[in-house]
Amino acid sequence: MYHTIEFAVKCWIDVEISPKHRLERMRVHKGSRLKAHVRSYVVETVSGPVEVSDLFFEDGSAIRQVPCGCFMFVD
Repeated sequence: MYHTIEFAVKCWIDVEISPKHRLERMRVHKGSRLKAHVRSYVVETVSGPVEVSDLFFEDGSAIRQVPCGCFMFVD
């Protein structure tokens, strides 16, 4: 199921177009909205556990390990 998400911060992200292509760096502005399938999980970091999400878009591209504090659900 795809959800509309809105980025809460301005940030640089690495977009995975396909496994055969290099990652594309893209700037996302605060307030940008995208439709994505969200898969959340927790990763261990030096400062403790952090909840992150992989975002999968309708065009087949993806963003991996986006901290959940960087975006919110609109719908």
